[in-house]
Amino acid sequence: MSDTPPSPPSSETAPESKETPPTADAKTASADESAKSPTAAASETPAKQADAPAKPTDASDKQAEASAAQPVVYKERLQKKDAQGRSYGTGRRKNAVARVWLKAGSGKIRVNGRDETVYFGRPVLRMILRQPLAAANRQTELDIECSVRGGGLSGQAGAVRHGLARALVAFDPPLAKTLKPGRFLTRDSRAVERKKYGRRKARRSFQFSKR
Repeated sequence: MSDTPPSPPSSETAPESKETPPTADAKTASADESAKSPTAAASETPAKQADAPAKPTDASDKQAEASAAQPVVYKERLQKKDAQGRSYGTGRRKNAVARVWLKAGSGKIRVNGRDETVYFGRPVLRMILRQPLAAANRQTELDIECSVRGGGLSGQAGAVRHGLARALVAFDPPLAKTLKPGRFLTRDSRAVERKKYGRRKARRSFQFSKR
């Protein structure tokens, strides 16, 4: 064995560092950070979302809520009269087209230059023509002049009724609330169905012959 003495410790080695004890503020900060860990936040999020009321995130939802809160405002109808104080309305039914002018008067009705009783001989046609006047209670307050073309007498009576209702609304706009429930302002779209090839009429087949 060698008798060489051990070498003294070198001065280059760093002295051991002494750790300082954590202060009270550092302890509270670390406790807060541990409390706000991702797992804790994830567990708290669903509970907060369940308690909080649902808020619309889309712009369309906000617009829908705003429109539901506001009352519906319909387009205002304006009175329309020409220089002679007449109001005009166009009526259609089947293939007939009627042009109707009305003004304040005594209740006379002329169709194509003739009195209504002469042009529409059947009472039911005159009743159809006068339905808007009866609904508005204006049978003896207006003079009516009509020009109607196309179709038959039934279609022409319906066209005059449609045009008369429109002319009444142009003459006195508040009457629309009275005439609309009776569908006097709506064009009647019913018409004869066209004939199909291979059939006698629109749906009627030819007579069957076995031999």
